[in-house]
Amino acid sequence: MPAVIAPPAPFPRIPEPCEGYQLAMPNSPAAAKIVRDFVGTLLRTGAHPGLADDARLCVSELVSNVYCHTRSELVRVEVMVDRDQVAVHVTDDGLGPLPKPAARPEGEGGRGFLVVDGLATSWGSSTRQENTRRTRTVWFVLTEPGRDTVAEADADPVRVTR
Repeated sequence: MPAVIAPPAPFPRIPEPCEGYQLAMPNSPAAAKIVRDFVGTLLRTGAHPGLADDARLCVSELVSNVYCHTRSELVRVEVMVDRDQVAVHVTDDGLGPLPKPAARPEGEGGRGFLVVDGLATSWGSSTRQENTRRTRTVWFVLTEPGRDTVAEADADPVRVTR
């Protein structure tokens, strides 16, 4: 089956001004803590201190999944912040299928995507073929309570897994 080639697109319309931050690191047991602290610091010192805890938890779950379920050498994180929302992309060089939420939430493990689904305004995943490298990205968007974006008012939140 050919890879789905689609960039992650959590912002239907990118509002201005928008700030972007990137972090790449080895896929290691320490990666989740490093990314968690990175995202928390960005949000607590920026426009969205109220989203810092939810963003830290969501990104920690996604980076932990990369460590536990892939052989990717690197984890790449991109954080996009605007006045209304925060979008976080976690990318790895995974070769397997895209992740799926646990079928049985009462089972041991497998609750990371349920946590993201419960906290995020929207989330999804995609794969991309870049030359000889295939990447997988899982992304999520958080908005302040009561600050839904115009695009969300026009349509249901996007929860896509490709």
